[in-house]
Amino acid sequence: MENACSTPTPLHIACLNQINNEDDTMRKTTAALGASLLALSAQSAFAQSSVTLYGIVDTAIRFQTNADAANNNLIGMTVGAVTPSRWGLKGKEDLGGGLSAIFKLENQFQLWSGKLDSTSNQLFKRAAWVGLSSDEFGTLTFGRQQTPFFEEMGNTFDPLTVGDYWQDSWIYNPVGPFLYSDNSIKYAKTLGGLSVKAMYGFGNQAGSVGKDSMYGLTATYTFGPVEGIVGWQQNDAPVRTSLFNPTGAQGKWNQVNVGVVYTVVPAVRLMAGWLRSQDRTGTVDNAQVQSGDGLPLGLNPSPNRIDNNFYIGTTWQATVPLLITAVGYYGRTQNATMLDNTLGGGHNYSATLLAEYALSKRTEVYGTVDYTRGTGAYLTAYPGHNNQTGVALGLRNIF
Repeated sequence: MENACSTPTPLHIACLNQINNEDDTMRKTTAALGASLLALSAQSAFAQSSVTLYGIVDTAIRFQTNADAANNNLIGMTVGAVTPSRWGLKGKEDLGGGLSAIFKLENQFQLWSGKLDSTSNQLFKRAAWVGLSSDEFGTLTFGRQQTPFFEEMGNTFDPLTVGDYWQDSWIYNPVGPFLYSDNSIKYAKTLGGLSVKAMYGFGNQAGSVGKDSMYGLTATYTFGPVEGIVGWQQNDAPVRTSLFNPTGAQGKWNQVNVGVVYTVVPAVRLMAGWLRSQDRTGTVDNAQVQSGDGLPLGLNPSPNRIDNNFYIGTTWQATVPLLITAVGYYGRTQNATMLDNTLGGGHNYSATLLAEYALSKRTEVYGTVDYTRGTGAYLTAYPGHNNQTGVALGLRNIF
């Protein structure tokens, strides 16, 4: 049967119009299909790669007793009780086969002044790393990173997630200068209930691989409602030159820690732990003295300070919006610097109560009360007295 449009007739023009219309329809259909495929391709590409902007803005008004050597009280605006203000970028690209490229950049700043929260003006104080993550082989990252100890204590094992006020974070005085490591490689792998993290920090010193280097390892294990941790960390650091350390050579700082979390019911968790550190660099004494305003900084750091710190606490989700945290800390030091420039021991005690109330999924208000008291070598951290009390009210927004 012949096509009606193949014979020259008065209908020929109509047939040509029909053919043109059919071609237009085919072209439009093809273009639409192409656009759809392009959109799907772009959608797939975006699904495989992502960059997230996130952060916390948090500040508090805090009252504190015995804030200086004259025992004056202080009221002012300061950092949040448990979360310093920060913003960051994190990204992930799917490379296929369960392998992804990842990165993280995280800044910390003072909300009340807008300044960088770093004496060395680091733009990314909290994190600056890139790495690879494999579903099968684990995660390997490179750059400036939190140590495995700090990561685990801040995320899981410390009731206050490593608090920001000296009264509820003093047990971290020994490890404080070593919570982060530049030039580091970190590996993390989870197998069932066991999670292992290991870290090595390069010293970047010519002629000496070990100088200024660090090693860190944590192993956590979850069994039903119980989660436990054991950890170890060692840093090589310059010895603080002093009467007790006249050479100014390199020394070692090391720490072991054990902790446990027990989930009684989903709303109630109990936590306890032990941290033991040995400092042969004088770093801990130096940091301890500098934490007290108005005290002389010319004291001679100990060549072999030992600290044993313990904590016990609980978190209770009293209602959907209300979370209550209570914790007590106790520390005992040996062979530490005293106010009279001799070496001796001391004890420190503190207790903190924190209540956080969520106004939404992103915003909450909180209040905290804390008390701390020290004796012996710990008096180097108290300006002219042996105790401090603090009360704070704060506001936090997470984005």
